[in-house]
Amino acid sequence: MPHPSRPTGRALVGGVVVALVTAACSTAEPAALETRAGTTTSATSSATAPTGSTSAPSSPTTPTRPTAAQPAGPVTLLSGLDIAWSVAVLPDGSALVSERNTGVVHHVPKPGSRDRATVAGKLPITRTEGEGGLLGLAVPEDFDADPVFYAYYSTESDNRIAAVPWRDRTIGEPVVIFSGIPRGRNHNGGRIAFGPDGFLYVGTGEAGDTSLSQNLDSLGGKILRITPDGDPAPGNPFGGSPIWSYGHRNVQGLAWDSRKRLWASEFGQNTFDELNLVEPGKNYGWPEVEGRADNPDYVDPVAEWPTSEMSPSGIAVGPDGAVYMAALRGQSVWRVPVDADGSAGTPSRHLQGTYGRVRDIHFVGSRVWITTSNNDGADRLISLPLSAVGAA
Repeated sequence: MPHPSRPTGRALVGGVVVALVTAACSTAEPAALETRAGTTTSATSSATAPTGSTSAPSSPTTPTRPTAAQPAGPVTLLSGLDIAWSVAVLPDGSALVSERNTGVVHHVPKPGSRDRATVAGKLPITRTEGEGGLLGLAVPEDFDADPVFYAYYSTESDNRIAAVPWRDRTIGEPVVIFSGIPRGRNHNGGRIAFGPDGFLYVGTGEAGDTSLSQNLDSLGGKILRITPDGDPAPGNPFGGSPIWSYGHRNVQGLAWDSRKRLWASEFGQNTFDELNLVEPGKNYGWPEVEGRADNPDYVDPVAEWPTSEMSPSGIAVGPDGAVYMAALRGQSVWRVPVDADGSAGTPSRHLQGTYGRVRDIHFVGSRVWITTSNNDGADRLISLPLSAVGAA
């Protein structure tokens, strides 16, 4: 449960079915260009260790010397990664990348920089078989004034969130601000992101125990909303609880659009994966419902997919206002146009099979960054032109 005392950087150094249709769940850019082009397909589915370190070990990447010119095609920014799980962009345009299986945090210079990517340190994860490890990273708006970022990671007993000081491209000792999130071999959630209101939103999983999702006394299978110090945020729908919404199975994607609406991706079990428009206090149905149910007790997804085509993890809102979803099993990026009334247009599929399983997606400057999740020790952070995912 929540813990007080947030550190300060100064003090601590160191297929697709839309909801209206029925159906069945160290180198900076630019570095070496990809040997194969990031071809884009567009088709609508036919189916409706140690503690935080202030010393930086050497980077596992094997970069070439960058140049300052912006590339036109795909660029590998980091390679040789053991599940690159999350990307968090810093105010200066550089980014942090979490490596799930090792606990390593990488620092990637801003686009156009001649600097190389480095390893900033390692967080104290407990890594076993399954989906736990170092998962989501998030950067608050006041980072420049107080350089602390946030990390979600697994321990022997739980999943937790720590505030991590940042100085000179190196992480300091993490301070746990929130703990007790259920941990399992699978369904650990892990996505964290600061909303437009300045509070930290947390996607959790039910850790393989489906009863937790409907249990308001459990943190599992929820979207949480907390302060940067780890307290339940004011205005939450269940009094002093950190819970924002419930009835989720495994939330690994959170993003806001220009109307400050929260979108979340949802792993289904065997039938439907989902894109949800999240509202406070609402019940999203799991395990009673998978996909659209037309039951007033539960919120239906805005769009749903057969699980063979999606398995969604990270999501982002693009410069065109569409929601972009990274697909693991589907090995794609899906673009979902959304309307002012919260409904979805016809989704389109991009990069199908080009890079394998896609874990996270972010729009950085005039490019789109994706991470791969092929679990082969050779995962990558890749920068692509917007056209590769249908955003331009």
